Amino acid sequence: MDIKTLNQILEIAFEKRVSDVHFEVDNPPFFRARGQLLRSKLAKLTAEDTEFIAGKIMEHNGRTLPENLRECDASYALANGGRFRVSIFRQRGTYGIVMRVIPPTVGSFQDLRLPAVLEEIVKAPNGLILVTGPTGNGKSTTLASMLRFINEKYSYNIITIEDPVEFLFTSNKSCIIQREVGIDTENFSSAIKAALRMDPDVIMVGEMRDLETIDACIKAAETGHLVFSTLHTQNAATTINRLIGHFPPDSQEIIRQRLADILVATISLRLIKDKTGENIVPVIEVMRSTTTIQGCIREGRLDEIEQNIEKGRGQYHMQSMDQHLIELCKADIITINEAKRVSRSMDLERKLTFTA
Repeated sequence: MDIKTLNQILEIAFEKRVSDVHFEVDNPPFFRARGQLLRSKLAKLTAEDTEFIAGKIMEHNGRTLPENLRECDASYALANGGRFRVSIFRQRGTYGIVMRVIPPTVGSFQDLRLPAVLEEIVKAPNGLILVTGPTGNGKSTTLASMLRFINEKYSYNIITIEDPVEFLFTSNKSCIIQREVGIDTENFSSAIKAALRMDPDVIMVGEMRDLETIDACIKAAETGHLVFSTLHTQNAATTINRLIGHFPPDSQEIIRQRLADILVATISLRLIKDKTGENIVPVIEVMRSTTTIQGCIREGRLDEIEQNIEKGRGQYHMQSMDQHLIELCKADIITINEAKRVSRSMDLERKLTFTA
């Protein structure tokens, strides 16, 4: 492996719009496209190859590859503008690398097939907006689309804190400052505290990973700022439960009160194949913080949230994951089998028949 070969592989990945590139010892490079992991016909990689790749990525980030590295997040950019989010890790004593392709442009809500209600949600003057879902299901892309909308419509000071920086923004109506953990700041929580002294209107935190970051985000929202972040959770109820569960038991009641006061909305995402198998479409749950939802959060009645989301579809333009799956089935965009695979409900088929 040399730098020319590495960049050629990555250029192909970027041009073919694959989502991920995998480099692991004793395997050729793998590409993930349309949700499927595809084995390339290239030569198998040696331990020296993956160490070289890891070293070049660290060098690109102004760092050297430490001997005791266990895992590390980084970024990588090509001369043609292609950018990647990188995860470097150790496995059985050798290096492995997974590189996520970052799309060259930030799509609009319409481009990404996101619900129009997001335009209303991002107009909130302050509070906490969370985008959730499994890894690789569009959280970062959705967040970027929200920031694009704000950047085009409002004169705000937007501060992003990411690990690493993914989409690069150019200030339009808004002023956008992008800070990277490990390069521009030590960690998320300290960067959030610093952001509060930088005249922010909007703060975007790449991920809520720990108690300190969660607490800092809540405090930032409580002090009159609009805060965006992500969690690896399936839906609104599990998101709220995860946030509360990070705090000690004796403080969880007050955290429920605080969350009820500041939570604006949760947007939960899954990417699934359409009927042709050639395209990926998003399935989205949207929860907005109505008076009823606030009561559920304050009183710990999280099991009632989904039914209240479904009841709020008409007035508040909320939707549960099942409601969106049924909508996609009726529009002949996805198959019922694909919908049943994704749904957490045991009676999705009955719901589909009932609403026919």
